[in-house]
Amino acid sequence: MTPRWLLLLYRISKRLGVRVLLGALMALLAVAVAPLFQPLIPDWMKDRFGADAVTPILSILATTMLTVTTFSLSVMVQAFQSAASQATPRAYRLHLQDTTAQTALAAFTGTFLFSLTALVLFNAGLYSEESAVVIFFLTIACIVAVILAMLRWIGHLSVMGSMDHTLERVVESALPPLERAMARPSLGAARPEHALPSDAIEVPAKAAGYVQYINLEALEEKLAASEAMFRVIAHPGAHLVPGMPLGLVAGGHVAPEEIAECFTVGAARTMEQDARYGVMVMNEIAIRALSPAVNDPGTAIDVVQRLERMLMKLGRPEHAPPDFPHVQMAPLNPAHLLEDGFYPLIRDGAARPEVIASVLAAMKVLGRAEWPALAVAAEITRDYTFAHAEAALTVEADRRWLEAKRQEV
Repeated sequence: MTPRWLLLLYRISKRLGVRVLLGALMALLAVAVAPLFQPLIPDWMKDRFGADAVTPILSILATTMLTVTTFSLSVMVQAFQSAASQATPRAYRLHLQDTTAQTALAAFTGTFLFSLTALVLFNAGLYSEESAVVIFFLTIACIVAVILAMLRWIGHLSVMGSMDHTLERVVESALPPLERAMARPSLGAARPEHALPSDAIEVPAKAAGYVQYINLEALEEKLAASEAMFRVIAHPGAHLVPGMPLGLVAGGHVAPEEIAECFTVGAARTMEQDARYGVMVMNEIAIRALSPAVNDPGTAIDVVQRLERMLMKLGRPEHAPPDFPHVQMAPLNPAHLLEDGFYPLIRDGAARPEVIASVLAAMKVLGRAEWPALAVAAEITRDYTFAHAEAALTVEADRRWLEAKRQEV
């Protein structure tokens, strides 16, 4: 289980400003250490790669990289905002973690600062001819890095912000927590099998927001030291206000405040442990596509098929001894996954036979899933889908067509 400090470090590394700042620091470090390599420069290089050879190149880089960085940043923000308006506002946060865009901006910004700082030091007379040779080769390295970043950036611009790219980003982010939920049901905690004693104490939440992360390793250490048992009520993704119960603790002498410290609560849901969140975001994209303003049932059908493929990849949950026996947590319920991913879509698309037919086909496939509970939930969802379609469809021909599709699948 990831410690909280490592989780915070991971989140910080995903921020756009951090990678850009890292590129800037590397550029400034390169300018600062250039004089240290003076003894390694042979005399013949000073005449060929001196200040007169490198300063014009630095001037060109400083001018062009500022323009390229500003243009790239404006295009990126516009593309991300377009994706948020066409798909779902939750997709905007996923796009901000796009490593390709972050790396390109870091390369452009770092090259700009390197060129500008080197020019300042040259004009101030702080660089010798030997240092100019080092700066020349560092400039060549920057040009190569910019060319590679620009080629990758141009290819990325052709898809960035599109619906396909947004859906791929959501699937890439949603699948890992689902796979972890299969590999470690209950996130490694024990499944609740017996009722806790009547004297179990509620652990209240200290802050409002969503449960983003539970540090089960730290929680297990606190509980094992006093032989206490804790049952999690507020799973990752649960919304809380101060005073709502995080769970129940029984036995031992663990203070509720110590247990509450193991819960990370924030203003927005995240996907580190919340396996249902990504499925919900996919559903939001499908609902937006079915709205009168967009009227794009093809995207809704695409979402249904992507959800089908994603859930079929999960396989069967593994059954292993719990890693945290003093913590109890209910495992992921596949019925909740289907409710998050399909039920709102079914209600909004009940009057569209082609959308309902795709959902029925997906439920037929999920009915053969290796996860028995998922197969059962798929059969229930299939009946729910057809019931809504029967109530919404007013044309008899549509009813007969959908009934034929139901028999086919």
